[in-house]
Amino acid sequence: MNEYKLIQISGILVAATACQWLAWRVKIPGIVFLLITGILAGPVLGFLNPEKMMGDLFFPFVSMSVALILFEGSLTLNFAQIRGLHIVVRNMVSYGMLVTWIITALAARLGLGLSWQISVLLGAITSVSGPTVIVPMLRTVRPNHNIANILRWEGIIVDPIGAAMAVLAYEFIMSGSAQQAMGHTILVFVRLVAIGVTIGAICGYGFGMAIRKHWIPEFMHNLFAISVVLGAFVFSNHLQHESGLVTVTVMGIWLANMKDVPMGDILDFKEHISMLLISVLFIMLAARLNINELLALGWGMSFLFIAIQFLARSMNIMVSSIGSSLTWPERHMLAWIAPRGIVAAAISAFFATQLEKAGYPDAAVLVPLTFFIIISTVLVQSVTARPIALWLKVAEPIPNGFIITGANRLARAIGKALMDLGFQVQLADTGWDQVMKAKNEGLPTYFGNPVSEHADRHIQLVGVRGVLALFPHEAANVAVAIHYRLEFGADEIYILPSRPEENRLTADRMSIQNHGKILFGKTASYPAMATELARGGQIITTKLTEKFTLEQFTHKHGHRAMLLFAVDKTNRLHVYAHDCQINPEPGWSLVYMLKNGEDNHVVKGEDKHIINPDRLKKGYNV
Repeated sequence: MNEYKLIQISGILVAATACQWLAWRVKIPGIVFLLITGILAGPVLGFLNPEKMMGDLFFPFVSMSVALILFEGSLTLNFAQIRGLHIVVRNMVSYGMLVTWIITALAARLGLGLSWQISVLLGAITSVSGPTVIVPMLRTVRPNHNIANILRWEGIIVDPIGAAMAVLAYEFIMSGSAQQAMGHTILVFVRLVAIGVTIGAICGYGFGMAIRKHWIPEFMHNLFAISVVLGAFVFSNHLQHESGLVTVTVMGIWLANMKDVPMGDILDFKEHISMLLISVLFIMLAARLNINELLALGWGMSFLFIAIQFLARSMNIMVSSIGSSLTWPERHMLAWIAPRGIVAAAISAFFATQLEKAGYPDAAVLVPLTFFIIISTVLVQSVTARPIALWLKVAEPIPNGFIITGANRLARAIGKALMDLGFQVQLADTGWDQVMKAKNEGLPTYFGNPVSEHADRHIQLVGVRGVLALFPHEAANVAVAIHYRLEFGADEIYILPSRPEENRLTADRMSIQNHGKILFGKTASYPAMATELARGGQIITTKLTEKFTLEQFTHKHGHRAMLLFAVDKTNRLHVYAHDCQINPEPGWSLVYMLKNGEDNHVVKGEDKHIINPDRLKKGYNV
């Protein structure tokens, strides 16, 4: 028996990882594959029965996992992100959510014939979205800044509010007479909010101060974070059922907005934990689904989905965005995206079990209905959201630009070459003179430390795919790589070393390779390239043709040319880095550095564009 449980547990982990990897490959939210896997493993094949496998620990495991997921999500909620749009978010999670609740309850009552009690509870449960589905969908859709921030804030804040509303509906149902139920429900609401906010604020402030004053060693930050979150969650729930979700959300938001409290390492660790928990939970909860109960609901489910997708959400956004600065295309996009996630799945399972025990037979449909709404909203919105965003012109461009750290002569020449090819660049440096030179040459700039909190708020990342670290000092470049690795991944961080390969210490080489890629090959280094530019070297853009191929280019220039970039026929920029494999073809453009003294005549069929740093002056258009 124990061996079989080990097989089940390891099977869940392997399947969860495979689903997330597949989702990354095909650019579809992972929840789609996780739900399919759970349904196949549970009701279809009978391989997985989560409650039998975990026994009485199943629901506590689900509750604590949801708490950690919500805490991780709330750690990303900085008030500066929604400056000017906070009223829209407030409206969406208050009376906008109330609109969704009422319309969903009416649709369940009229379309499925459920009792008013179960209809109202279903409306509360399915009024939440959540970071588990919003964040992956945002990665796929890539809407503009306003839409992305509003959806992310709504998805995290609405979860504890929706759970609280579901608790109120549940308490109302279980309280008996209407007069007694109303008084009891108001008391529960006051206790839930007061306990959740108070404990969350105290724990958030206390933990933040402990980190700020270094009372906790850095290597124990993650351990303390998990312990404090789960401890606060359980204690809050002990005082008032479901107040724990409010507690962990308030705690996360408090920490995210405290000054001088570094949360980067904790957030990094928590993201990995959250991904694992989300994956495992969706598989396990989907495995509990009773397909026969779902099919027995008939066409009424379609009526419910149409009411939620086309009516409830549209009315929510319409009333919530009155008087806001949102454009109509942004409002239409917000009205389309509202997938349901893990909190809805988790709390529906709990309330269904409790109400069935209390003698409400139609409570059995809560779980299959909730999963139908989750599956239908996720599938429909995942497939259609990106095309709709493009049609409405509210999607970010495909990221193909670069942040260039350093505004020195070399960085300016490279930035100018890329910008002339139509690629977005922004140079960041702490040297005022260097930044002003770049600005006078027409290059977008940021004056300040590119790894500072100020830079995180002001450097424009829309349309940016990676970083070119071109500071003269290798330590500064490695610091840049470490800072931006979470944002772009090591594959899109490129570092120019301060010494060529043969003179580089093993520790220095490993430091670069662990955080990014080495730019421009083994022999490239900042001093060598900067010196070459000072001697009159040039950065040149050349287009390959059938008459001027890569072989002819190599024969003509030989060792005098150092390849920097290649642009393919789809306008995708390829960066020449150590151990890279790039095979330019006719129709591609090459950007390279040509050493001084090379014959610069133009070969027939070659489209040559020369950038010499000495010629880059204010107002000069290349």
